[in-house]
Amino acid sequence: MDDDVQACLDTPLSHINGGGISFVVPDPDSNSSGGALQNQQQVPQSKYAQLLAVIEDMGKDIRPTYAGSKSSAERLKRGIVHARILVRECLLETERSARQ
Repeated sequence: MDDDVQACLDTPLSHINGGGISFVVPDPDSNSSGGALQNQQQVPQSKYAQLLAVIEDMGKDIRPTYAGSKSSAERLKRGIVHARILVRECLLETERSARQ
């Protein structure tokens, strides 16, 4: 397999960083060929953006859960727990900004 293609396949596209989700953005000044992500920058997300991402991921597990998929049901449960935590954090963030 071509080295650039292998590097692209081996590079994770998202990272979990300190409980938050961040996306990998390729460096536009990178001289890499084949689209390999060599110089990576992580773009942190707000709590609200994280919540939206978790809800979107949860939506993908609803239909398989109805069809009886146990792994999807477990992912959905974990997503609900994560979403509840993020909702609390968003509310705290909103209250803090309202006081200022």
